[in-house]
Amino acid sequence: MFGFLKKKQFKKDIAYNYDSIVVDMHSHVLPGIDDGAQNIEESIALVRRMMDLGIKKIIATPHIMADYYKNTPETIGDALELLKAELKKQDINIDIEAAAEHYFDETFEERVNNKALMTMGDNYALFEFSFISLPPNYVPVIQKMKDLGYRPILAHPERYPYMDLEQYKMLHQWGCDFQLNTISLTGYYGKDVKERAEMLIDNELVDFIGSDMHHLRHAGALEDALHTIYIEKVLFNYPLKNIMLK
Repeated sequence: MFGFLKKKQFKKDIAYNYDSIVVDMHSHVLPGIDDGAQNIEESIALVRRMMDLGIKKIIATPHIMADYYKNTPETIGDALELLKAELKKQDINIDIEAAAEHYFDETFEERVNNKALMTMGDNYALFEFSFISLPPNYVPVIQKMKDLGYRPILAHPERYPYMDLEQYKMLHQWGCDFQLNTISLTGYYGKDVKERAEMLIDNELVDFIGSDMHHLRHAGALEDALHTIYIEKVLFNYPLKNIMLK
């Protein structure tokens, strides 16, 4: 009986949305530059869904990856202006900016050294690890980020299967913020990811939440997340920093 109650993580009815966080700071809604929205029509559809769920400001974070998405401030800026123009044309009123989701690949340390990271807010820099293994140089590079004035944010830490609670705590204590994908709480990425997401919340290791929006399936999962017990925990009386980016 108690096991059944423990597994029941969804609420039937909700009376809230994401308006309390104000800002979604991880998404791939810019058209045609990574694996997110492929054209302006898809971008507009995603933005509308996010607005419907209470988001007041979007910080788009296209991938910067050496082997796949060789984006630059110029390519990202051009896509942002294209989207802004279409939003204005359709009389859609939302604040939208752009930074990037930097992949911790063989070029990442050089970009850190050159102070070439695209940031949001007060010099926050969003980056992600490989889903297979930790980079061997992650400790000195993250320390270097801090020494150079960056405020590192690790994207979706719950999706790295090789990390355990002690590693999370250590990295967080070093001053690396964590951004949770809210759709992880629905089981979208699988049971293990969901459990790690809940563990991070239980240990108050989550600093930002984001949609990581790529397509309309993610939009549906973002809405589904509002029915989970754990999203209620982070939306109310939890020390989230999203609002600092408004």
